[in-house]
Amino acid sequence: MSLQIFLCGKILGVEDFILSPVPAGVAEDRLLLGRCRWVSLLSEVLPRALLAELRLARMLLGSSGGGQFLLVLPDETRPAAETFLAAAAADIARLSGGFLRLIWGITENLGDWSIVRRRLSEELGRKRGAPVAGGDAGIFEPFGQLTDPAACDYFVQDLAGRLQEARHIGWSPAAPGRVAVEAGVYSWPVGSAGPDSIAFARQAAPEDDTSGPATLATLAARAEGRKTWGVLCGDVDHFEIRLRRLDSIEEHVQLSVMYKQFFLGELELVCSLPEYWRKAVILYTGGDDFAVYGSWDVLLPLAREIQRLFHRFTEENLKEFPGPEGKTISMAVSVAPDPAASFLSVYAEAVRNLHAAKSAGKDSLWMAGRALDWRQLALAAELQETMRQAAEVLPSPKPLFHELGAFYRRETGDEAGRGADGYLDKPWRVHRGLSRAFAEGRGREAQKLRTQLSNEIRTKTAGHVRLRPAGRLALEWTRLLTEV
Repeated sequence: MSLQIFLCGKILGVEDFILSPVPAGVAEDRLLLGRCRWVSLLSEVLPRALLAELRLARMLLGSSGGGQFLLVLPDETRPAAETFLAAAAADIARLSGGFLRLIWGITENLGDWSIVRRRLSEELGRKRGAPVAGGDAGIFEPFGQLTDPAACDYFVQDLAGRLQEARHIGWSPAAPGRVAVEAGVYSWPVGSAGPDSIAFARQAAPEDDTSGPATLATLAARAEGRKTWGVLCGDVDHFEIRLRRLDSIEEHVQLSVMYKQFFLGELELVCSLPEYWRKAVILYTGGDDFAVYGSWDVLLPLAREIQRLFHRFTEENLKEFPGPEGKTISMAVSVAPDPAASFLSVYAEAVRNLHAAKSAGKDSLWMAGRALDWRQLALAAELQETMRQAAEVLPSPKPLFHELGAFYRRETGDEAGRGADGYLDKPWRVHRGLSRAFAEGRGREAQKLRTQLSNEIRTKTAGHVRLRPAGRLALEWTRLLTEV
């Protein structure tokens, strides 16, 4: 019997590639959508194409997607696999302007999975740490034009456009780094339920007069309140640690596939619901992360729904695994300051805020300059509803927003008069400020809302008044909803 080997492939530089400069005259949202779809599909198509080229069974594919893949191969196929991946890596680097790197590690199927995983990790680490190893003679020459116009057309027209309605995607040896749409020497169904199909999330809010994804201007026009759009990013906390703690290859494959199917299936299902389908576009889903853009008003409800589903998913499927790793998720929302804002800059801000949320404590959502855990987000939703009702009963909501904004500026030290411990020094200041805000609001309803709002935005401790962290997000949320 032939000796078996494990082949693990990984795509590096994804974030830098997605955030790389956009040529003048190219629609940023379409180009980034195409880039994200290409990266997502590469780790699905390449391992299947390698098995097809080597005339091997589909069952040798362990896991794929999320920028990496794992295969089990006969040892005698190692030279052919190396040649295949080297050609694909060169084409991927060319199409991405040098931002993406395909690396791979190969080791024998000998020993426990923990030992095999360590050997694969060490080989991948050596290649990750030596990016110019094996480069040609001109590797240190100055860069030319990083963005190939033909590559831009491929991302925008094929992947962001034609792929939306495609039934098959394929691969050809002549273009080893491309994902072909309705073409290729080898092809696979996309989006169907067959055993050989490639599952892929491509739910996108439709444009009013075409079948393609809605433009940013259309998504902004569909928003409630302020007519703008935003980006939502999410990532599982400590997923890599969870994978390293697994005892067998079977558990590794099972868990990897389970997480990938959760994000792919649940996100596509939720975004197809009536309240989301005309306002949200899935940018990508990975093995442990996702990104969505769309009308700003659906992003926070969408984040809450995905977190709720993820909590139920981990409670049901990871109850036998000790520790919190891989059982919580962090997200970030970035709202465009105006509909004409740069998609690249708003997406980059969402990515930075996601990193900030994961650094601040994880299992949280970042928006309006701070991270809130998911219980605080639920409170922010309730506060937002109260603030919105208060704004509706007042002749003008501006005094209310002014007073509430002043509270939080003092609390964070943006204005003079803040106590050294970060609390508002005088509890009666909250009552006085709200009384000024509601001075023009007559009737029992207005006074009832004033009292309710006063009780909800603050907590009492040792004679001080501390503002609830959720209040700042609720205030920003209400401002956006009530601005026309």
